[in-house]
Amino acid sequence: MMNYSSVRSDPPDEAAIRAETLNVVRGTRQVLRDLDFTVPRGQITGLLGPSGCGKTTLMRAVVGTQAKVTGTLDVLGRPAGHPTLRTRIGYVTQAPSIYDDLTIRQNLAYFAAILDPGRAAADRRHENVTRAIADVDLTSHADALAGDLSGGQRSRVSLAVALLGTPELLVLDEPTVGLDPVLRRDLWNLFHDIAASRSATLLISSHVMDEAERCHRLLLMREGRILADDTPDALRTRTQSETVEAAFLHLVDEATAAARAKETTR
Repeated sequence: MMNYSSVRSDPPDEAAIRAETLNVVRGTRQVLRDLDFTVPRGQITGLLGPSGCGKTTLMRAVVGTQAKVTGTLDVLGRPAGHPTLRTRIGYVTQAPSIYDDLTIRQNLAYFAAILDPGRAAADRRHENVTRAIADVDLTSHADALAGDLSGGQRSRVSLAVALLGTPELLVLDEPTVGLDPVLRRDLWNLFHDIAASRSATLLISSHVMDEAERCHRLLLMREGRILADDTPDALRTRTQSETVEAAFLHLVDEATAAARAKETTR
């Protein structure tokens, strides 16, 4: 079972996410294997690795929606899934979670009412909706139907929904997949602005290695394991590589060689 640590106040210098011996089993398959890592506050941490390596499962564990999680996983000083974290975390899945028959403004108003219900909160909800739409640069499209938007715009609406409550932690599952280079650049500029201006923590998954260079810190994953937990510069230096992609391949080769050596000694 998940090792729920005691509820406590969280000092500002504590890691946003801390995992120890974290495992997830789905059916007969072990998806995550003895993960130990930390995600620092106020930075962008990239979760990178090939499709199927366990990135989405790890993100679901962080936001508290993944079953059969064992080990220790603390998020913002609370056990993952703790009720008090619901308004402190924004989560964006790979598929945009919006209603096609509503406008952008109506979509956000709907989700804002769920986050902050009651008539007394109406003015606050309106302000939050207006701010979130502006954050993702969609003010001029606020009254357009979501079903008429481009893929990139739909992704930005989903991000706006996650920003409604001014979350301390944003968990974004491959938010730039399928977008053109200009939209990817604009979104990454927005991510850095959110981290810098709000001291928010962002955990962003991707299988595109060039996005690693845009992160403050990296978690490199392969086959349910963390291969590295370090800064891009440190990874390049450690592996004597020119790019993070080359560093990742170097670490994969190291892990493969170690596994083969272990097999031959049995």
